[in-house]
Amino acid sequence: MKQGIVERLQKGTVLGAEGYLFELERRGYIKAGAYVPEVVLDYPDALRELHREFLRAGSEVLVAFTYYAHRDKLRVIDREKDLEELNRQAVRIAKEVAEEGDALVAGNICNTWVYDPNDKERTSKIVREMYDEQVRWAKEEGVDFIIAETIEYVGEALIALEVIKKYDLPALVTFGATYEKSKDGYDWVEGCKLLEANGADVVGFNCIRGPKTMLPLLKKLRKSVAGPIAAQPVPYHTTSSAPAFQFLKYKQTKAFPLALDTFVCTRDEMAEFARQAQAIGVNYIGICCGAGPHHVRSMAEALGRTVPASKYSPDLSQHGMLGNDKVVKSHEKQFLKEWK
Repeated sequence: MKQGIVERLQKGTVLGAEGYLFELERRGYIKAGAYVPEVVLDYPDALRELHREFLRAGSEVLVAFTYYAHRDKLRVIDREKDLEELNRQAVRIAKEVAEEGDALVAGNICNTWVYDPNDKERTSKIVREMYDEQVRWAKEEGVDFIIAETIEYVGEALIALEVIKKYDLPALVTFGATYEKSKDGYDWVEGCKLLEANGADVVGFNCIRGPKTMLPLLKKLRKSVAGPIAAQPVPYHTTSSAPAFQFLKYKQTKAFPLALDTFVCTRDEMAEFARQAQAIGVNYIGICCGAGPHHVRSMAEALGRTVPASKYSPDLSQHGMLGNDKVVKSHEKQFLKEWK
């Protein structure tokens, strides 16, 4: 019987991988701007392949691609009628590929852009209904747990947690820490403590911050909560003056979201983040927007794992210009001898 997320976390570090949104936009299957995962219905094989690449690279969790697949966002692109089918098909695709390995399948809900603490009663009702239908469909399609992510309001995160627990599913809830505090005024660590106190199985941070500016938050969080914590940074060089990738500048203008290329972390830098996060005591380690399978593989190997994609990990000793002279020359000599 497949072990669930809680049991796996009790045994050791779990490696996750996201970043579907940015990677599929780069590949030409998602429109930057709306960032709605139309690919689920329009080009399911493209999504299937990306799941497979992350699985081969070592991800132990395949996340159903329902980020921004909520009612409000689909209304923006005039596809609200496709809401249920998109959500259900996303889970089915993730499950199909997960069966090729030993991966769990996570349902996914996220920030809604609807929640407003100044109109709390009305907007909370709308958000709850939006989350409820997504989690219900995910539960009916057989997900193993739910990830609620990139949430900037503690109030909205608590609604997400309430809905997940209504359906008796494990909940991993992570904040997108764009600013020093949540948009409704909470310290981020205090927000995580509140989520844990209300039954969240895993709390932490995802997206928004790169390794350098997420690690200090993780150190504070690890000292403040008893249960498992999660970290899925973006692979970008955020700084103390630009702690969130939305604040990075390229040629005096915002790099986010289409000019972030010059800020991308190398695979070795993400491997080092994985090692540091594990040393801190982070239980669920992953990566978010901007991720590529090469990042995930390097993180897996940094955690001491050999994954299917490790068969093709770099070996520069075989490179004609960069390799070991003796190895390269020996091959060249043998080739010339046989050619003659």
